[in-house]
Amino acid sequence: MTATPLPPDAAGLGLRRNLLPQLRGAAPGNFDFLEAAPENWIGVGGTLGDAFAELSARYPIVLHGLSLSVGGPAPLDETLLSKIRKLMDAHRCPIYSEHLSACGDAHGQLYDLLPLPFCEEAVRHVAGRIRRVQDVLGRRIAIENISYYAAPFQDMPEIDFVNAVLREADCLLLLDVNNIVVNATNHRYDPDAFLAALPGERIAYIHVAGHYDEADDLKIDTHGAAVNAQVWSLLESTYRLFGPKPTLLERDFNFPPFEELLDELGQIRRRLGARAHDARRAA
Repeated sequence: MTATPLPPDAAGLGLRRNLLPQLRGAAPGNFDFLEAAPENWIGVGGTLGDAFAELSARYPIVLHGLSLSVGGPAPLDETLLSKIRKLMDAHRCPIYSEHLSACGDAHGQLYDLLPLPFCEEAVRHVAGRIRRVQDVLGRRIAIENISYYAAPFQDMPEIDFVNAVLREADCLLLLDVNNIVVNATNHRYDPDAFLAALPGERIAYIHVAGHYDEADDLKIDTHGAAVNAQVWSLLESTYRLFGPKPTLLERDFNFPPFEELLDELGQIRRRLGARAHDARRAA
C-alpha cells in the first residue's frame, strides 16, 4: 500500500518504548505522527510488535535510522535495507531518514555519529551510497544534518558540503534545527545564514530538540532537555523562509511527564498554525 505524505502542519513525537502506554492511550489530536528507529522494531513480535502495529494503524510512522553509516567505509548493509523496505511497506511508513555521518566500519558499530570530511571526495562517496540506498528502498530518503564537535579535513564550509550531497544524491533533507544552533555556536557561524542557504524544497520534515549549555561557546546535543529560546526562534525563521513543514519533537531521555511533552508539542502546533494563518492572509 502507498504511504500518505505527512501534511505540512503535522506535529510529531518519538516512538520510544518507555512511552508506549502514554502514546497508545493518547486522545486523538494530541500528535499527528510518530518517529521510530527501524533497528529497534525490525522482527519484533509479541506485545511490543502488536503495540507498534496498533500505533501504525492510527498514525503515520516515519523511520529514522541509527546504524546504516551512509558515510562510512564499510559496504552498505543491504540486508538491513531490505528489512527496512519490508517494514516501510508493511506499515505504510512515508519517510525513511538517516544521518549524514559515519557510525561504523568493517569491524563493527561505533555507537556514535562521526562527522564526514567536508571535501569533494566525501561528497562523491556519500552521495553514491545514498543513491544506492534509494535504489534498494525504491524511494527517496531524507538525510539529517548532524551535530559535530570537530571538522577533520575541512576543505569547504559545512553548508556547502550539505548542499553538495543533497544535489548529487538527489535526496531529501531532514532538517534538524537544534543541530544548526549547536553547530553555529560551537563552530562560530551565523545560524540564520546557514538556514537561508538550505534548499527548502528538499525538506521532508524537521527535528527540534533540547541541548545542554556546557559554556557560552559550547553546546552539547543531548535530546534530554526542553527546547530553548534559540531553537524556537530558528524554527520560526524556518517557517518564515520555507513555510510550514512537518515537525517532530525529539526527546531521548530524562523524560518529563507526558503532559509536559504534549505542552511542548503544543508550542510547535501554535507556531505551525500561526505561519499557516499568515500564508493564507498573504495569498
